[in-house]
Amino acid sequence: MKAIVIHAAKDLRIEDRETEAVGPGQLGLRLAVGGVCGSDLHYYNHGGFGAVRLKEPMILGHEVSAVVEEIGAGVSGFSKGQLVAVSPSRPCGACKFCLEGLPNQCLHMRFYGSAMPFPHIQGAFRQALVADASQCVDATGLTAGEAAMAEPLAVTLHATTRAGGMLGKRVLVTGCGPIGVLSILAARRAGAAEIVATDLSDFTLAMALKVGADRVIKAGPEALAEYSLDKGHFDVLYECTGVASALAQGIGALRPRGVILQLGLGGDMTLPMMAITAKELELRGSFRFHPEFAVGVGLMRAGLIDVKPLITHTVGLAEAEAAFRLASDRSQAMKAQIAF
Repeated sequence: MKAIVIHAAKDLRIEDRETEAVGPGQLGLRLAVGGVCGSDLHYYNHGGFGAVRLKEPMILGHEVSAVVEEIGAGVSGFSKGQLVAVSPSRPCGACKFCLEGLPNQCLHMRFYGSAMPFPHIQGAFRQALVADASQCVDATGLTAGEAAMAEPLAVTLHATTRAGGMLGKRVLVTGCGPIGVLSILAARRAGAAEIVATDLSDFTLAMALKVGADRVIKAGPEALAEYSLDKGHFDVLYECTGVASALAQGIGALRPRGVILQLGLGGDMTLPMMAITAKELELRGSFRFHPEFAVGVGLMRAGLIDVKPLITHTVGLAEAEAAFRLASDRSQAMKAQIAF
């Protein structure tokens, strides 16, 4: 089979890899579509992110949908030819955090396409994938592209859960890449009354409006000045850039006892601790997901969340590197996908 392998920054190769045998409790899958994620772009453009660096060649990819081709012993509820969304989240189920109900914090997590551990966890951008049946969620009725959006949608659903009650809240989203735009969809579905989004790109701001933001603002030093008067306006901040200046501006626009959801991963940042303390703000990290994956697929299948506008480009496997270049260009692309 063919697989998309990163060797170093800007060194992306399509290579032959051996297929795996399907064991008990597993499904043999023919990959349908894979979406290029921000972390994939960090590996492609920089060879890693933060302290995480590539130390060996690694198959990329964790936003995928696939078609069932083989069913392992003991597996029920699936049929050959069925479209499934494949969760990259594979917690061990036995460590102290799994047992405490925090599977996204698993000490032995095997998350597709991750260079955090060594040896690296190989990713899902391969023509033939063997997955645990527990990872696979029925995506019947969705397109393969929509099903592949389940992973980034789950990230924002997990963040929305971390926020607590969203009903009637005023929400600020900083950064309108795929996670920011999906945060708008998630917050609205959860009951947000007002959503304002900021970004540097006119294209992404237009996308934010298209999916339901009430107002968009071009990012800049004074972009949120009107919302920072009288100790702020917003109840919840989805910070999706990982940029210190965006976080600082967002904090300025939060009202006392507001909640900061930090989703953007750009490395360590300097925090305006005086403002956080004086306003009694809560800074809540949001990392990956687990049960929200199936919830997201269900919401899409029910027509309650529409991710189709985000899928701006689809290319074939032979042009895979073009998808990475497109996904890096926020002037024209939101979600670039690869059809396997």
